[in-house]
Amino acid sequence: MKHVFLCGNPALDLACTLRARRTERFETLDAPDRLDAWYLESGLVDAVSPCRDTDLARAVAVREAIYALVTARLAGDGYDGEALALVNEAAREPAAAPQLTAEGRWVEATPAQALSTVARHAVELLSGPDVPLMKECANPECTKVFIDRSRGGRREWCGMESCGNKIKAAAYRARKKEAQVAGTR
Repeated sequence: MKHVFLCGNPALDLACTLRARRTERFETLDAPDRLDAWYLESGLVDAVSPCRDTDLARAVAVREAIYALVTARLAGDGYDGEALALVNEAAREPAAAPQLTAEGRWVEATPAQALSTVARHAVELLSGPDVPLMKECANPECTKVFIDRSRGGRREWCGMESCGNKIKAAAYRARKKEAQVAGTR
């Protein structure tokens, strides 16, 4: 399974690796090699030393803290102190450092460095100019939060393929069914 990166920020993309939080939760980071794959597929690093179970547990804890902070910010609530401390602690660790090679940019990292890079993205996101652009997907079953950079700020879905088409098709079927029922009266 490939990971999905629709949110516009690596911290939000990590937070959304646990899908459908309000219904049938689906965990995409269910093994250390899945976290390795996420780091690589995200483009944050070009190589990462293999994650262990402890790295996975730490990344999931930071992910949940990021999600708690993001949803608190969206709701206009104060931050949970424990979540704030966890993200800040991860961000204080050395981040993955890009290197210039003859072939171009190369980033090799440990799992802790990769996670620190994500945590730093969370700090920058939650303290920066993109806060007003954060939205939760309009699909009631989806819990992804994304940055809406669309013209006019009218994006409703995390992605058309994943949520928008499903909701629009369901609304079309409902309208069509309603028209058929109204036509038989």
